Amino acid sequence: MAFGSGDVGFDLGTTNVVVCINKKGVVVKESAVVAFDRSNNEVETFGEEAREIIGRAAGNIIAVHPLTHGTISNYTVAEKMVDYFLWKAVGRRTLCRPRVCVGVPTGATETERKTVADICYSAGARNVVVVDKAVLAALGSGIDISQKEGTMIVDIGGGTTDVAVVSMGGTVVGKSIQVAGGDFDESIVTYIKDQYNLLIDIGVAEEIKKKIGTCKVMLQEKSMKIRGYNMEDGMIQDVVITSSEIKGALDKNVKKIINAIKQILIVTPPEMKQSVMEQGIVLSGGSALLNGMELRIETELGITTMTSDEPVNCTAIGASKYFSLLSKQRLSRK
Repeated sequence: MAFGSGDVGFDLGTTNVVVCINKKGVVVKESAVVAFDRSNNEVETFGEEAREIIGRAAGNIIAVHPLTHGTISNYTVAEKMVDYFLWKAVGRRTLCRPRVCVGVPTGATETERKTVADICYSAGARNVVVVDKAVLAALGSGIDISQKEGTMIVDIGGGTTDVAVVSMGGTVVGKSIQVAGGDFDESIVTYIKDQYNLLIDIGVAEEIKKKIGTCKVMLQEKSMKIRGYNMEDGMIQDVVITSSEIKGALDKNVKKIINAIKQILIVTPPEMKQSVMEQGIVLSGGSALLNGMELRIETELGITTMTSDEPVNCTAIGASKYFSLLSKQRLSRK
């Protein structure tokens, strides 16, 4: 096996878990959810299997999300989930325990970073490095993060948005805000409830976001029929909603993301701010795919904005390459 070819990159997100093996590619992409049996306090299954049985099984089977806004909120369940996905990725019969790189929100505390590392070691990793997600997303997007020039990455995930300027292999300035795809979904649920007195499932809100969600003015209005429960009589009711309505529902959260970018630009060193202005902003993360996100940021900031070729996978891809990057940096210093 070539040096570094078995290194594992983990994007341990609030909504999804993506695992990539260096020189092999993405091998796991599943929901970050666990099916938990309250009757015996045992974990039933993980990921897509968990999504399938939750809601169809008896009432004692519940969904547990071990991460909240990008950080571990249930250590015991997170430990079991990481163990499951790690060995699903590399195979239980592997002769060598893998090296693991895992991303955390920019600005995560040392305690939070140690917690993530401990969970990976507990799962069987022989070596673990914990790196800011923005750095890994930049690396996975094909950006040379070892260069002196600063590159701005905006990683919009399910639980957090990370905004950072990356240079010389690390974060120069950055922050993580608790506004992301999950908040988009919640905003849609709230809007439908307030506007139509209708209760919809969070899964329906996610479908609305993907089909007609936007953060720009649409030249051609889109519409979608949805079904929910009337809050007054409990009856099932259909309504038709439009893309302009959803734009209004999402606007508050989109503005928070843009304001976070502005705040980081303010504190970016002048020479690096110039390179950001010249090279542009790179978007990553699944929620960066919201219709109009590139154009909205570019219009408000006057900076060219582009989306990574693999926005959902780039953090895990970057994580899988990180050990090789460290090795090259050590060799260049000799």
